[in-house]
Order: sequence, then C-alpha cells, then structure tokens
Amino acid sequence: TNLPIFKLKESTVRRRYSDFEWLRSELERESKVVVPPLPGKAFLRQLPFRGDDGIFDDSFIEERKQGLEQFINKVAGHPLAQNERCLHMFLQDEIIDKSYTPSKIRHA
Repeated sequence: TNLPIFKLKESTVRRRYSDFEWLRSELERESKVVVPPLPGKAFLRQLPFRGDDGIFDDSFIEERKQGLEQFINKVAGHPLAQNERCLHMFLQDEIIDKSYTPSKIRHA
C-alpha cells in the first residue's frame, strides 16, 4: 500500500475464513463502517458423497479466494476502516491478538 496510515508498505499473512469473520464482526461492532458481506459459507460443499472435492475443489477455492480478496480490498480502501486497529492487525500482524483492546490508529 502507499497509504501513510499503514506502518508496512508490504506484508504477507495467512488467514482462515474464520479470521475474516472475526474482522467483519470487529468492524461492525467498533466502527461506523458499513461492512460488505463475506462470500458464503461452504455448508453444502462439506456434505459427504458429493461426487466432487467439496471444499477442496480448485474452482471453489479460487472463487472463495476472489470473494475474500474483494472483501478485504473494499474494507481496506474505506477511510474509516483504515483507522481501526483490528484491520491493521489483520493485514500486518502474523498472529491476530483477538483479546486486543479496540482502538483507532493515528496517522504517523
């Protein structure tokens, strides 16, 4: 990113779907941001005897990855969300401290 509010210009982290759910929940609770929906859960893909790879199907993985990428790009691009500590942790900290104290990030 080239946004000055983020301490790192580049970062790579691994996140599970549940981490995205946590971020969405935190933003809804702590900010005045209208948070976009996440791509749907994969309940039906987890059923046995489907005849495909379920949640491990390549097309499903790619579709979900694109949906999560769209979600995080919308959230990270929102000026109010950019001030939320939970977003900074989600994007830049290797491990999310889910017992953190919600707060705003100040411009450096």
